[in-house]
Amino acid sequence: MSELFGRACERMLEELEGTRRASRHTVAAYRRDLDQLARFLVETLGEEPTIDAIDLTLLRRWLADLSRNGGRDGGAASSTLGRKVAAVRSLFRHLQRRRVLASNPAAQLKAPKLRRPLPVFLDAETMGEVIESADQGDAEGVRDRAILETLYAGGLRVSEVAALDLDRLELDGDLGTARVIGKGNKERLVPLGSKSVAALRAYLARRGELVRTGGADPRAVFLSTRGARLGVRRIQELVKRHGVLAAGRADLHPHALRHSCATHLLDGGADLRSIQELLGHSTLSVTQRYTHTSIDGLIAVYDRAHPLANRGQERR
Repeated sequence: MSELFGRACERMLEELEGTRRASRHTVAAYRRDLDQLARFLVETLGEEPTIDAIDLTLLRRWLADLSRNGGRDGGAASSTLGRKVAAVRSLFRHLQRRRVLASNPAAQLKAPKLRRPLPVFLDAETMGEVIESADQGDAEGVRDRAILETLYAGGLRVSEVAALDLDRLELDGDLGTARVIGKGNKERLVPLGSKSVAALRAYLARRGELVRTGGADPRAVFLSTRGARLGVRRIQELVKRHGVLAAGRADLHPHALRHSCATHLLDGGADLRSIQELLGHSTLSVTQRYTHTSIDGLIAVYDRAHPLANRGQERR
């Protein structure tokens, strides 16, 4: 007898979390998507189906239902539908690898085309003002400045900054490095500039002074006043606070500092491959989203460098 849908999903999610080491957020999202599909199948067929009872037509009916009704569990934007398609494709690829199925009904399931929003970023002057607003002389201000400098200098994700450990920092000389664990548990070495290194040294010299109650986490770089590792939400809150203080930007978030880093590097002449390595992007297509910010620079370079660019002006 063919495997029941629910059991097949559990096996795939176990593999995703264990062998393939996907993030807990990805596993949780795929679980919700497959649970939603399971409910649709039961409602449509009257019972939990076996894997070989699911075909392309049934999967397309599910997506059409989500698109038409917004789904029974909430919205169904293009990005959400795209993730649901990815979850189903992962399930049936898993079943093919296990040779439970000879053919893959999800192979022809098309995800909706996504219109990715352009990255939010700050110009260099505003970025400097945001960082400067953090250093108020007390230990918390010194810590906040070090966080902002590290987010911006290394183009780090907020989760990577929150998880940063003391033994992962190298602050020799004017330059330094941070060894971080990114998406998919991939480790990478990130360079830190002189301003970031100076801010980190200033903070580390006063790190113990920051703790008002209890003992300090012996591994974490960034601490709360209780001595615990500073969490993602707290870092998001402090970035927003300094965005309001310095730039009147209540929408500022840590990812905007990462985007700003990439944009400023590209404007300064760094190549996309180097930026891809720095940010830990799995594909170059993600990094290419930053090229929109340099179109004015590209036009200026074109005008200077192209042999025929100013031909008409010379004749006038």
